[in-house]
Amino acid sequence: MKTELFISWRYLATRRKEKFISLISLISILGIAIGVAALIIVIAVMTGFDKDLHEKIVGNFSHLTLTSYGPMAQGDYERIAKIIAVNPRVKGISPYIQGQMLVKSENRFLAVDFKGIDPRTEPQVSKLKEYLIAGEISGLGNGDVIIGRELAVYLGSNPESELTVYSPSGKKHTLKVSGVFASGMYDYDSKLVFMNLETAREIMGLPGQVGAVAIKLDDLYAADKVKTELSSVLGYHYNLKTWMEVLPNFFAALKLEKLTMFILLTLIILVASLNIASTLIVMVVEKTKDIGILRALGMNGRSIRTIFTLEGMIIGTLGTFFGAGAGIILCNLLKKYQFIKLPSDIYYIDRLPVSIVLWPDVTIIVASAILITLIATIYPAVRAAKLEPVEALRYE
Repeated sequence: MKTELFISWRYLATRRKEKFISLISLISILGIAIGVAALIIVIAVMTGFDKDLHEKIVGNFSHLTLTSYGPMAQGDYERIAKIIAVNPRVKGISPYIQGQMLVKSENRFLAVDFKGIDPRTEPQVSKLKEYLIAGEISGLGNGDVIIGRELAVYLGSNPESELTVYSPSGKKHTLKVSGVFASGMYDYDSKLVFMNLETAREIMGLPGQVGAVAIKLDDLYAADKVKTELSSVLGYHYNLKTWMEVLPNFFAALKLEKLTMFILLTLIILVASLNIASTLIVMVVEKTKDIGILRALGMNGRSIRTIFTLEGMIIGTLGTFFGAGAGIILCNLLKKYQFIKLPSDIYYIDRLPVSIVLWPDVTIIVASAILITLIATIYPAVRAAKLEPVEALRYE
């Protein structure tokens, strides 16, 4: 094996008349490197989008949501909360009421979603407290609201401002802005309003009732398992929904996009691997005399095949690892300096997120590039191995 590797390296790093071969070898390495780097960067961005959106959605909503098929009174909620709290994976429980209302701004009306929460238990199930840029969640009293930053800008509101709102029944209410939050997701920051549970009950006309129960777990990916466990305990009167079921089509589309981008960008590596095949074919033609001499000296066809396979693998491996290094460095720079901003009114988020996952993302990319390179070496290596000494030296 040492002999084959030595000859492969000498053929690749030749400094004599075959400089053209060295040039196209360099181009092949560069092509593989660009393909691998592009694939790593794109997959890191797609993974970043996935993680960031998961975090934002789970930050505004709980891991599990429990609703009742009938009215749920405060007493029912307290009984259910005791049952749910027994599960060891449950770390937080909070009641809420969700609905829609109209906000009047001068002569315009804006439809917004509102969520009535318990300020004492809400920090256990969401990140609203962390998102606040003005005000305190503990100061959310009756008649107070916490609005999103984008909504505050649109309405020209700030803490202590008053909002005129209309309930679904058409009843007029005057509420006071006590805080402003910024989650980083435009849809939430422009259309979501938080208020005290009692205020929400008054607007919805649901005295003493709870609309749903938010449940936080120690592991958000255990939601399906805990859902099954709680469903068996609570019975058929209640419905449980996981955070993944909030936007199922969106998350499915995100996974499909990631797979599609992987396949499309793998074509760059495939094209670069054709350069490797072309390089080896040219080299087989150039080294016909050398192959004949090696065969005449007793080297078998398997060793000849190994020489050209190793040569292709050296090109592919160098390109793969150069590309992987460049891709990881660029991803870290993009993650640290965030020099690419996104319009938050078009996308869900306001910056380009990057998440480098060595396993399985980077590992699969590197393994795929090396595998494609190996496949590209098969034909040239087999062709070189089939050359007979007499044929190779006939015209020399």
